[in-house]
Amino acid sequence: MGRGNLSAVTEFIFTGFPQLQDGGLLYFFPLLFVYTFIVVGNLMVFFAVRLDTHPHNPMYNFISIVAFLGIRYMTATIPKMLSNLICEKKTISITGCLLQMYFFHSLGNPEGMLLTTMAIDRSVAICDPLRYQMILTPRLCAQLSAGSCILGLLILLPEIVMISTPLLCGPDQICQIFCDLVLMLSLACTDTSTILVEDVIHAVAIIVTVLIIALFSIRMVTVVLRIPSAEGRQKAFFTCAGHLAVSLIFFGHVSLMYSRFNATYPPVLDTTIALMFTILAPFFNPVIYSLRNKDMKNEIRTLFHLWKTFDTFGG
Repeated sequence: MGRGNLSAVTEFIFTGFPQLQDGGLLYFFPLLFVYTFIVVGNLMVFFAVRLDTHPHNPMYNFISIVAFLGIRYMTATIPKMLSNLICEKKTISITGCLLQMYFFHSLGNPEGMLLTTMAIDRSVAICDPLRYQMILTPRLCAQLSAGSCILGLLILLPEIVMISTPLLCGPDQICQIFCDLVLMLSLACTDTSTILVEDVIHAVAIIVTVLIIALFSIRMVTVVLRIPSAEGRQKAFFTCAGHLAVSLIFFGHVSLMYSRFNATYPPVLDTTIALMFTILAPFFNPVIYSLRNKDMKNEIRTLFHLWKTFDTFGG
């Protein structure tokens, strides 16, 4: 395929998927189960918080938004993955590729911002509990949530616009399971240095975010260790342990995917990291936030009771 010929590249072929004869169908059902679990689990968390009429602390609002975003950004990639696992032709159009990149990142970025906000929230709750309600007011929490979502939707637009304008020379094969910025840049015929600079800025932003969460986490651990009673230490630890686990899963895979700069991984490892990055955080969100949180479990039980009541009247 000749470089500089835009019309030659009208769609991309994913090569990161196994063929049906190589057991591709065996991957379909586990991925479908994981996808179903993620959607159902995160919807339960979202509605359990949103349908609760009693006042609750801002952390639950953040959790509900993270659960909703997890469903949305994961839906940008997994349905196409499922289709590619059972279809002989594993292709995506250029427009579809750009849209997949945009929705995946524009919905994933707010989750990272909200996880950072939640780290600050937990730090204030543990380190300065008497002033918690004064600092984390409902208005401030609403502004932080809305700001994270709006900024996440807008921050990637310049890169998507810039990457859609250069000539795409090929080859038309993507050695991955979903469209991503680095892969698209490798197909561009023109100078993409501006986009690469933005990519480096984003990588640095990820590192700074991880450092912020790490600093607040260290502060929390220091305060928890100073609590005299074992019961108090245990209660404080469980207050922040779930969030720290979700943050570690999310930012750990983000760092492996987007903060490696020029480092390259073997194709199998690269595909595995991409798959884990796509599903692990949304998968563990409902598990960690529900099973290890008494209030959340009570709210989910209430949601089930409401559902049974409506089902009884409907029957």
